[in-house]
Amino acid sequence: MSTFDKPHAEQIQAYYCAHHGWIRGWLNKKLGNASDAADLAHDVFVRLLAKPRQFESDQHARAYLSTITRHLCVDFWRRQQLQQAWLDALAELPEQHAPSEEQRALVFEALQQVQDMLARLPNNVCQAFLLAQVQGLGYREIGERLGVSERTVTKYMAQAMYQCLLLEADLL
Repeated sequence: MSTFDKPHAEQIQAYYCAHHGWIRGWLNKKLGNASDAADLAHDVFVRLLAKPRQFESDQHARAYLSTITRHLCVDFWRRQQLQQAWLDALAELPEQHAPSEEQRALVFEALQQVQDMLARLPNNVCQAFLLAQVQGLGYREIGERLGVSERTVTKYMAQAMYQCLLLEADLL
């Protein structure tokens, strides 16, 4: 009986037994931390549980798991960079203005969600949005910088604002 005939839970168990060790080892080498590697290796299989898949072969399963692993690793590094930037910003505040631990956690979570939203945007859309929001540039100036028309910038901004609305709806 092939792994494709087994119930889903047994398939995941088989993939876990076959691939968890090398995933954890690869992550440990990349992250330099066994605890973070174990957490991310676990997350790989949680994702597989959340979105069941059938694989044509063990090589196909390994390739898919490798892709998930790399994406989780990149997400982990992005979170760490964001967290460090947040901690650096907090260190600049006078102690009497420092937020509580709960406020810090809430702001960091919101920052993560904004960062994730920006990462999902096409590059030009993200650039246009950041130029408008961070640097305060107008649509004409953004178009000149990106080499696109003002009308295209308007479309980019509409895409970005739509994603902001979706993010806001999730936060409520």
